[in-house]
Amino acid sequence: MAQHGNTKQARAGQRVALIVAATGVFWVLANLIGAEYNWPNRLRALFDLAALAGFGFALWQTYQLWRARQKDKGDS
Repeated sequence: MAQHGNTKQARAGQRVALIVAATGVFWVLANLIGAEYNWPNRLRALFDLAALAGFGFALWQTYQLWRARQKDKGDS
């Protein structure tokens, strides 16, 4: 039977969701503020790269979580 709630994998999934949400909010706010204050394109690109790194990190964490679940599935 699948465990729900406060397991290690559930916390890891919640952490990934928070990373994705926070990165998305950061990216949108950086673009809005950059447009409002007429930041140069190089600075806006820096924030785009930071957001890309955040999404890439979340993707890596998701992959690790998926691999851990595949490993646990074989142990049952």
